[in-house]
Amino acid sequence: MSPSPSMHNDGGAMASDSPNGSRGGAGGPAAQAEIAKIRTLALLGPAGAGKTSLIEALLHHCGVITAPGSVEKGNTVSDHDVLEKRMQHSLYASLVHMKYQGLRIHAIDTPGAPDFVGLALPALEAVESAVLVINAQNGIELMASRMMEAAAQRGLTRMIVVNKIDAPDVNLPALLEQLQAAFGRECLPLNLPAGGGTRIVDCFFNREGESDFGSVEAAHRALVEQVVEVDAAFVDRYLNDGDVEASELHAPLEQALREGHLIPVCFTAAKSDLGISELLDVVAKLLPNPFEANPPKFLEGEGADAKPLQAEPDAGKHVIAHVFKINADPYLGKMGVLRVHQGTLTRNSQLFVGHARKPFRVSHLFMLQGKEHVEVDQAIPGDLVAIAKVEELHFDAVLHDAQEDEHIHLAALDFPTPVHGLAISPSRHGDEQRLWEILSRLVDEDPCLKVEHVGLTNETLVYGLGELHLRMLLDRLRDNYKFEVKTQPPRIAYRETVSAPAEGHFRHKKQSGGAGQFGEVYLRIEPLERGAGFEFRDEVKGGTIPGQFMPAVEKGVRQALASGVVAGYPLVDLRVVVFDGKHHSVDSKEVAFVTAGRKALIAAVQEARPLVLEPIVHVEIVTPESAMGDITGDLAARRGQVNGTRSAVPGLITVQGLAPLAELASYQSRLNAMTSGQGRYSLALSHYEAVPPNTQAQLMAAHKVSDEE
Repeated sequence: MSPSPSMHNDGGAMASDSPNGSRGGAGGPAAQAEIAKIRTLALLGPAGAGKTSLIEALLHHCGVITAPGSVEKGNTVSDHDVLEKRMQHSLYASLVHMKYQGLRIHAIDTPGAPDFVGLALPALEAVESAVLVINAQNGIELMASRMMEAAAQRGLTRMIVVNKIDAPDVNLPALLEQLQAAFGRECLPLNLPAGGGTRIVDCFFNREGESDFGSVEAAHRALVEQVVEVDAAFVDRYLNDGDVEASELHAPLEQALREGHLIPVCFTAAKSDLGISELLDVVAKLLPNPFEANPPKFLEGEGADAKPLQAEPDAGKHVIAHVFKINADPYLGKMGVLRVHQGTLTRNSQLFVGHARKPFRVSHLFMLQGKEHVEVDQAIPGDLVAIAKVEELHFDAVLHDAQEDEHIHLAALDFPTPVHGLAISPSRHGDEQRLWEILSRLVDEDPCLKVEHVGLTNETLVYGLGELHLRMLLDRLRDNYKFEVKTQPPRIAYRETVSAPAEGHFRHKKQSGGAGQFGEVYLRIEPLERGAGFEFRDEVKGGTIPGQFMPAVEKGVRQALASGVVAGYPLVDLRVVVFDGKHHSVDSKEVAFVTAGRKALIAAVQEARPLVLEPIVHVEIVTPESAMGDITGDLAARRGQVNGTRSAVPGLITVQGLAPLAELASYQSRLNAMTSGQGRYSLALSHYEAVPPNTQAQLMAAHKVSDEE
């Protein structure tokens, strides 16, 4: 692949830091020393917390850019997409890298809107440290709680950065108390504002002075006591000597971070450069390298037989890398962004994708700097790199160079279920195949987008996490792919059934010169229990319908089942028994019995007290506790019922219940209004129930009108 105009070659500069070559070989001491110099972190948290501005300040401080960009001006490194500039919010996870004090830092700027959580969560699979960014003005928001919980589940080192501390009317001591109440007393400040918020003082290596919170010594002592608790030898020293030098605490500190026994808190104001150098010092001195963090949760084998597998950050071992992001660019093609967990990747490496038997060759290897593609010679454990124009790559793929590693995969993330649906069709007839191809590319990028074709309604449906999520998809279709579409809400998948036995009869006779058509069918229908499906029986005696015509009768019955009778929806849960009929030795043909079977069933259904059934779904709603009353009341008003509640994250409650799917159309908008945009929900089909009589009357009337038209 030839580099695009936005790519430039920095291979020489990066190669000077690489572990491979004349200084000890791929797995030698020099290589391992280079791995120890890598730090990887994902900036997580709600929209508006200032993650992108923080990335700009870090890049500027490390000399990568000459001046920090601005989200408002649309000139930041990480928010480079046209839609991001228009929205003034991150919509995708964006990668940057920088050097500081001889270290190489990989950072991922993640989107903070709840609709784009599917693009933020995969960053957790690529890093050692999850940095939760909190807006000092807004406090703890839903996305902060969600991402903190997800990072804990992955066993990552967690750190909290309180940003925008220079905003008016912020109460930082009160916010620290809120953080400790929500996430545990393990949340302790590594540094604190001082001088009325004009400077930041270190509390770990420094034990003297005053901060805006009070004594630095008190904060230092709290940190040391928290760290030494994980090591009995240090506890004894601390009790005997009264203190332990912070410089001696590296090993117990890393253990405390791995175990979640310490969640450091730092303070910054990114736009005024306050606390940025101090934050970089924390990253360099205290956050783990690939050797010190909890290992990634790889598994070997499938299903219940899968066993944990240890990927070692050793540059000399065989390659194990994981694709945590896919970019589908209409011009550059597919690009896989991956984390190297084991071994050394180089240009010309031969790699397998999961179970694939045929390897591909790495022609170019890139580190990403926002939209820039910086070509490098190799990547070692801890590096985040990209490979372009390999169609076999897909999200969550494991790349390896040894055939025996084909059954390795990473433990699955817990993604929310996309439930916000939209029926979509091309504006121009004949473009259906191209629409499907583009949608498939976009779904490859986002684990929380889903596309399907529903045969019963003949619709192409896309599902996302909310209205904003789907609006961005439509914008990308229009702006990036120049593809115009029509949209409408998806049809509810109603069904029809019968509630009483009945009989039906139809004689099909057609004579128009020459050979005619003749077929006569008598049948009986009986209701079956919900979910039983369809049963067809032949109980004809005496050959009144010859056996060769019975498949035609069943075909006609199934045609009626598929198209429905009273409201135009498929018929389910009934038994059809054909018990009599007539045939003609000359005029009887299959087509005649197809028609007779179809119309006999229609006649029977109309006499069998037909019902229209609607899908009832399990609904699970995560909401701030303060909105629970509104949620349960609204659910009851929508013919729903609450089955239970549970609380997994402080401040949030999960409401579980059942509701008709038809009542949850555009529910996200209603939920946003009740929860100030903090709520989310998921759906799963439970069963079908009869619709209320007035709804059935409306559906039947609409079907009659469409038939007449």
